[in-house]
Amino acid sequence: MNLATFFSQYGLFFVLAILLVFMVLSTRRRNKRMKEEQEKKATQTVPGAKVLLQGGLYGTIVEFDPENLDRPAKVEIAPGVVIEVHSQAILRVVDEEQNAPVADEAHTPLDEQTALDAQTPLDERAKDIRIESAEETKARLERDADDKN
Repeated sequence: MNLATFFSQYGLFFVLAILLVFMVLSTRRRNKRMKEEQEKKATQTVPGAKVLLQGGLYGTIVEFDPENLDRPAKVEIAPGVVIEVHSQAILRVVDEEQNAPVADEAHTPLDEQTALDAQTPLDERAKDIRIESAEETKARLERDADDKN
């Protein structure tokens, strides 16, 4: 039997076998990469960490169990507002530098108040704003839980 007749009879089987091997290898690689990303996210997801949820909400982790992903995570989306979400609804942990607003040079104020705010130095506007640390958030949540009991 010559090479041409062999490939004409069995060539399709070789092509299917090669495609099958490629599918298995690419699936294995993708699963390995996803597992590594999930493990990395689980180590970064600790109480006090800022996160982005699947629905586009930003919040702070209050309670998270990386061992049992079926257990809901508790996320504080506003002071005193804690929601329970599925652990896999946490899209990623947000870095503070990454979440900082970007100055837009082409921005034009919508009204006079916005123009006045833009002229006010940032230090004067920021003195009224206070951001809780992770420890303060945890302590406040514990006090609120004690008050409810």
